[in-house]
Amino acid sequence: MLNEQFLELLKSMTSSSVVDKPPVRRVAIFGGTHGNELSGVFLVKHWQENGAEIQRTGMEVKPFLTNPRAVKKCTRYIDCDLNRVFDPDNLGRTVVEDIPYEVRRAQEINHIFGPKGSDDAYDLIFDLHNTTSNMGGTLILENSRDDFTIQMFHYIKNALAPERCPVLLIEHPSLKYATTRSVAKHPVGKEFTPCTIEVFKIMEKVDYPRNKNDEVIAIIHPKLQDQDWQPLNKGDPLFLTLDGEVIAYKGDCTVYPTFINEAAYYEKKQAFVKTVKMKLSANHIRSSVLEQNAS
Repeated sequence: MLNEQFLELLKSMTSSSVVDKPPVRRVAIFGGTHGNELSGVFLVKHWQENGAEIQRTGMEVKPFLTNPRAVKKCTRYIDCDLNRVFDPDNLGRTVVEDIPYEVRRAQEINHIFGPKGSDDAYDLIFDLHNTTSNMGGTLILENSRDDFTIQMFHYIKNALAPERCPVLLIEHPSLKYATTRSVAKHPVGKEFTPCTIEVFKIMEKVDYPRNKNDEVIAIIHPKLQDQDWQPLNKGDPLFLTLDGEVIAYKGDCTVYPTFINEAAYYEKKQAFVKTVKMKLSANHIRSSVLEQNAS
């Protein structure tokens, strides 16, 4: 199904419209940013062998394995999280022997698909991930003022997603990620009228209860486990200690937890994130792709 969704999305980007913005010329599909998240790995390897399936006239679509060493070991990363190091400090570091593998890889990716923030950068990067939480198909939005991305997500939610497809807005000062996908630009290849989408905006991350030695002393409560995107109200259970004590939610407003019990976030001291529902609107956007006979 994920394969079909990408093919339909690429098809939509090749329809013609009024030329108000530069055409979509180069698109990348990343898999293996985290080496143990296999959906993207399998799809990228499939498209590397069957490239005609994703190519469109006048537009280059490049499948790319982002963290091959981590993929080979089937681990999230080798030295550090590749999806957190695309910031100016890391991208500008001098290459020395002891530089972390993922920082060096980020520099290589930035050289191929960037430079980040430049006119030469790829137009769009799809970065494919998995999660051990019960989030289902989710789109991640980093900028609430990016009309292109909002329009694209609106299109996916309404035209592609076979089921409910939540949008997670990670626009928060403490949650700014220097992500792999941030290398690309965001133009569009179709005409879109003004639209509004519902998103779940991250408010804060919540850690597991810990003792004075910083050891986890409680697990996710069974009534919260697998309840991503469901309303959490004051008094609802959050955690269960080894002594059987229930730790309840004490907030005054309804929130919607997600990334509940994500295994990769134990090291990040995150049991789940609290989100709130909000609406985002995008302006009318018009752009074009290259003509059918473009080289």
